[in-house]
Amino acid sequence: MATDLSKVRNIGICAHIDAGKTTVTERILYYTGKTYKMGEVHEGTATMDFLQDEQERGITIQSAATTCPWERDGVEYKINLIDTPGHVDFTIEVERSLRVLDGAVAVFDGKEGVEAQSETVWRQADRYGVPRLCLINKMDKLGADFEFSFNSIRQRLGANAIAVQIPIGKGDKFKGLIDLLTMRAFYFDSSDLGAKIEERDIPDDLQEMAELWRHELIEKAAELDDALTEKFIIDEKSITPEEIRVALRKGTIAQKCFPVFCGSALKYVGVQRVLDGVIDYLPNPTERPDVQGTDPKDKTVHLSRPHDDKAPFSALVFKVVNDTHGDLTYIRVYSGTLSKGSRVINPNNGKRENVSRIFEMHAREREALEAIGAGQIVAVVGLKNSYTGDTLCDQDDPIVLERMVFPEPVISMAIEPITADDRKKLGEALVTIRREDPSFRSTYNEETGETIIAGMGELHLDIIKTRLVRDMKIGVNVGRPRVSYRETITGTADKVRGLFKKQTGGRGQYGDAVVNIAPITKEEAEAQGLEMIDGVVFVDKVTGGVIPREFIPSVEYGIRQAASSGVIGGFPVINVKIELVFGSYHDVDSSQVAFEQAGSLAFKEAARAAGVGLLEPIMKLVVTTPDEFFGNVSGDIASRRGHIIDSELRGVVRMITAEVPLAELFGYTTSLRSMTQGRATSTMEPAEYRLMPDRLKDEVLKKG
Repeated sequence: MATDLSKVRNIGICAHIDAGKTTVTERILYYTGKTYKMGEVHEGTATMDFLQDEQERGITIQSAATTCPWERDGVEYKINLIDTPGHVDFTIEVERSLRVLDGAVAVFDGKEGVEAQSETVWRQADRYGVPRLCLINKMDKLGADFEFSFNSIRQRLGANAIAVQIPIGKGDKFKGLIDLLTMRAFYFDSSDLGAKIEERDIPDDLQEMAELWRHELIEKAAELDDALTEKFIIDEKSITPEEIRVALRKGTIAQKCFPVFCGSALKYVGVQRVLDGVIDYLPNPTERPDVQGTDPKDKTVHLSRPHDDKAPFSALVFKVVNDTHGDLTYIRVYSGTLSKGSRVINPNNGKRENVSRIFEMHAREREALEAIGAGQIVAVVGLKNSYTGDTLCDQDDPIVLERMVFPEPVISMAIEPITADDRKKLGEALVTIRREDPSFRSTYNEETGETIIAGMGELHLDIIKTRLVRDMKIGVNVGRPRVSYRETITGTADKVRGLFKKQTGGRGQYGDAVVNIAPITKEEAEAQGLEMIDGVVFVDKVTGGVIPREFIPSVEYGIRQAASSGVIGGFPVINVKIELVFGSYHDVDSSQVAFEQAGSLAFKEAARAAGVGLLEPIMKLVVTTPDEFFGNVSGDIASRRGHIIDSELRGVVRMITAEVPLAELFGYTTSLRSMTQGRATSTMEPAEYRLMPDRLKDEVLKKG
């Protein structure tokens, strides 16, 4: 079971949609001997895109994990690989993958360079401190330009990109690459799927350009290592390829530089060299900082765990997949060992869990293991109460690892089961989907009898609907997608009373709560050391026993229930701080239910007194359009209450970045195509919630 962790790499492939991530992954699986037939995305046969939706749409929807071997200089390495989606609606899949990876390969389109979603993924990787290699893919594409794409990494991402290869030719003349460390040319034969690589001298017409790129490589490598700096000043030519490699490895792991490769996964060029780069430059688990966490009994006590089999066991759940044999729970083991049949604890909820089986995954296939050690990514069966973001650890030595941040849904739609049998099945199905996908929400509205599902975009909800109807065989009618608004307060109100008093024949009901209400942001709450749950901060400031201690949680529960169902339009209230400051009780008539009602009444009265506004989701919209349509596109954005925040001309193509309310963007793709003769593309992602003008707020509330 013991694995030499220096021979392990936990990596992900991530990028903008259509940059070729899944094709790169398919080539990796083929060259490492994991598959014997090359799958293709455009034919719907990609190994990692094994969901029916993925095959039909030609996109990756959920991250898939696999383990494959790779030999480098006679040594066998183990690569745990995760292929992530590029579409912004599935950004949670990228988020949770990056949380558990030690390194990543960022793939860029050789013609487009850095695109909108590439930036989002790059920032996510920055947040989790993940070292990266860059692959400029699709060098065989018409209009591919290595230098342009390389410069876009430096300029748009502000990254210290260092080229370790340059292409030989481009477009249909692209046939190989030059390794700038060894100054040798490599040609890949597509007739045998690129498995045969021929090494030659650099062509004469490229010698001078290769020398220029190599000089820059050495100069940049020397900046990363003091010993090399001296050598560089005295005699640049005395620096060996191995010294450059060592300096780049050190710089990459410290995220001070990002080595850049090039190739064409579709035409089988350069993928093996990227795998060598993964071994050469990306860290093994022991080269990453010790994982940080807190003591479950006292959140102020910080703990850490080394990447060591002998340390107490700790792991993070990063994905749950519903499976015919029970839920498959994907975990990253950070420390200690885990054996089949052992018991662990989930400190997030205090529940004990049984690990009945452990599997090493290869997309759909799996291999049973007896035990697993630190630094590995596996799937386990048997967990009943552990979900994405939860920690699993040793029962005698608990730790809570840092959770992931899940974005709020921005779009929702009503969904209605057709028959009574469908109604029963729908409830169970929604629980299953929620367990698998933390960015999905579903609620049942008691008053209207409607089930509302909410997600990250139209495509996200469309995929959920397809899963319910086709995969889970549930008959449902679906309403039109609608915007998920939020409510917030626009002022403050003090000493607002909520009195619940009911006298019936027997025992009465009596609850009395007095509250202060004020706006607060998540950042302000964190700075004040307050806990914000679902956008609401509750502070107990009751003194002198005016409300007995056992009723305080009931008041909080009532307040939170009232906040979740809204004050003016039924939308959740966020960014509020409620202080419970006073109240009264009755020896006989007071109860938990009465104080829940008092809390609810106090919250609603206080919110109305402070003034309630409506928040709408604002999207960051990036449009790539031929420059001749710039006027049409910008005029259309203005008509949708949007404003342009950046516009960049790239040759004859213009990239427009704008902020537009989501309510104005339904069906945008279709109208964009018609105004640009089908030549423009767009991507959008949630930016923030912003207060709506009163005139528009009233319109929404009337419709609602």
